[in-house]
This record gives sequence, structure tokens and C-alpha cells, in this order.
Amino acid sequence: MNILLTGASKGLGLKTTESLLKKGWTVYAISRSKTENLNELLLQYTDNLKWLQYDLADGENIRQTVFKDWIGFDTPIHGFVNNAALAYDDIITNLNLVSLEKMYHVNVFTPMMLTKFVLRQMLLHNIKGSIVHISSISVHTGYKGLSMYASTKGALEAFSKNTAREWGEKGIRSNCLVAGFMETEMSSTLSDNQKNRIYQRTSMKKPVDVDSVAETIRFLLSEEAKSITGQNIHVDNGTI
Repeated sequence: MNILLTGASKGLGLKTTESLLKKGWTVYAISRSKTENLNELLLQYTDNLKWLQYDLADGENIRQTVFKDWIGFDTPIHGFVNNAALAYDDIITNLNLVSLEKMYHVNVFTPMMLTKFVLRQMLLHNIKGSIVHISSISVHTGYKGLSMYASTKGALEAFSKNTAREWGEKGIRSNCLVAGFMETEMSSTLSDNQKNRIYQRTSMKKPVDVDSVAETIRFLLSEEAKSITGQNIHVDNGTI
């Protein structure tokens, strides 16, 4: 199994990369930078982990840089994990168009372009593949200051559902994993008070376990989930 994964250097992306490698799968990992933890995985899995430094704000050169020069058109892709994201948090009355556009490029436009070329690669090699977009519980449960970020994830959920309908006859699946709030670098800007208010809105009153989310992604990529498509799978500690 060859899996393309974005945002691999830390947090959920790093955990998911490690989970997939332990299954013996090959991971084509993209990130803006190489962290110490990612470098350790690269040294440990020299054959199965391929890494590309790429800024997803650049959606123009996806075909050339990612698919032609790096992965290669002859390489079948069995799965795609769209994990990378940029968080721009503020209240709506402070909305800045430049920041909003930058976030949409990373969170929506480039993932759509990546999906386009992943689908082409799957069709070229007759692969019944799986696409997993990482969404957020903020789409479904409102939080002050997350309106703009939530809108990007809502766009992905709509895109994923329609991708599933469009390509299901070819055996290609697309799902969104709706993650609750995890203790990752993306949530590190929140104060303890903000985090506690969020966790109090969950049934389990605590942050979502990152390993649990990573393993659910692995499951959705696998043949074990071959009848699951067009869904939003919540891993959120029962957020209400």
C-alpha cells in the first residue's frame, strides 16, 4: 500500500505516519519542515518512508513537483490522507482577507488539487483507493473565534461527500474524519481555561487521544473499511 500524507512532521500527521509504517505500508510524506521526530522515522524506515519538503500554500506546482518529479506517474497510490492545515483564529469582525485566503489555499484549494491528481493516479492504475480528509468538530459545534477555520473544514466535508458519490462506481472511497480537540501544537495557543471549556462539552471531559484518531485513519484507508464512504466519522470524545 502506497499512501500520500500531508502534514507529516508533527502531531496527528506524525502519529498517523508511524501507524501506517508499522503496518508495512509505504508513506509518501509531505511537510513544510523536518522535525527531529520525523527524522527519526526517516532513519528507522529507510525503505518505506519517502519525504518531500513542500509548502501547501503553493497549489500551482502540485502536478510537477509532487506527482511527476517525486512520486512518479508509474507509482500506484492506494490512499491519501489530507491532514495538513493552517489555523487562522479570530472573531468575524476582525476578519482579514489576506489571512483568510492563505488559510483557504492550504486547507481547501491545494487539498482539492492533490485529490484531483490522486484520483487520476488511482484511475490510471485501476486502484480501488481511499481518501481521508481530516475535518474538525468545530464544523459541527460552534466555538468563538473558529468561524473562519471551521468554514474551511466544512468545505472539505462537502467536497469529500461529493467525491465519494462521483467516484464510488470505480471503487474509490472518500471520507472525513471529524477530530475533536487534541493536545497538539495546533491547539497549543489556547489557554488552559479555553481548553477546559472545550473539554467540558465532551462526554469524556478530556482531550481526544491522538493515537485513537491515527488508528481510525488507518482503518479508513484499509480494506476493512471497504463499505464506508461519503461519511463524516467522528472521533471527538462525544462532543455535544
